[in-house]
Amino acid sequence: MKRMMRILGALLCAVMVFSLTACAGGKSEPAPRVPDSAANVGNGKKVYFASPMFSAADKEFNLKVTAVLEEAGYEVFLPQRDGIEAAQLEGKTEQELIDMIFPLDVQHVAEADIVFMNIDGRVPDEGACVELGMAYSLNKRCYGFKTDTHSVEQGMDINPMISGCMIKLFKNYDGDELIKEIKEYLANKDL
Repeated sequence: MKRMMRILGALLCAVMVFSLTACAGGKSEPAPRVPDSAANVGNGKKVYFASPMFSAADKEFNLKVTAVLEEAGYEVFLPQRDGIEAAQLEGKTEQELIDMIFPLDVQHVAEADIVFMNIDGRVPDEGACVELGMAYSLNKRCYGFKTDTHSVEQGMDINPMISGCMIKLFKNYDGDELIKEIKEYLANKDL
């Protein structure tokens, strides 16, 4: 099942890349994202929180970061809290899960002004990557955060196809310090 989900995630990403390329109307490069430019900052406060939500630790940290965003005045759609968790839908077929989860998340990404993505893990969560790709293609403001040292231990950096979508990437391997950095950032400027 895990392998099938990874394959599905990779296929969805490939389809999105192909679609974005096909829709570019022959343009070889998308318009560059300029971090913290007036066009990308402060134009709405609806946030889609893209993150893995498969362990108690994932869910707990997602709630902590969401609380920081909400305290700063953002309206956050957190799928684990506001959407549908596949793990809680035992007895449903894979197609039923897709039909329930995918359109709901697509709708909320489309309605959001901002995507805030957790990119922890050896590789970022496949679903969150699809959500990021959708958001970027819809000209949403994209931010990310990383507390995980998997890639550092393996001598890798963050994939430029992910970090390239981000206006800002918060990175601190101490989760409490990362939350402080996000709070300080929000005290001085909007997402």
